[in-house]
Amino acid sequence: MMNWSAAGAILLALAVIIGAFGAHALQGRFDAYSKGIYETGVMYHFFHALGMLAVSFLPRIGALSGSRAAWVCGLLLAGVLLFSGSLYVLAISGVRMWGAVTPFGGLCFIAAWLLLAYWLLRAA
Repeated sequence: MMNWSAAGAILLALAVIIGAFGAHALQGRFDAYSKGIYETGVMYHFFHALGMLAVSFLPRIGALSGSRAAWVCGLLLAGVLLFSGSLYVLAISGVRMWGAVTPFGGLCFIAAWLLLAYWLLRAA
């Protein structure tokens, strides 16, 4: 069984590392467009990794079953990989084709939050 709390914490650490890498190691290598793309990837990475960490605690307080939390966390993880990952690759490589992957990550994010809302409303 996946430890979603640990996965969320690792994703948060990676967001800090990737953000710092972009701010320092890639400084001067990005044009304004690529810098904006990269920063958007980092921002969404942070938000959704933090969301994963929060959702992972819902079974511990009885607000959501473990299997349902796993579905939401899995979708959030897929979203970070597809959305933020594609933006990182796009910004660094300049290959615009990667932008076609980004919406699939966005759909994973939306699905995760709507599924969570549905299950929480049903439990109320």
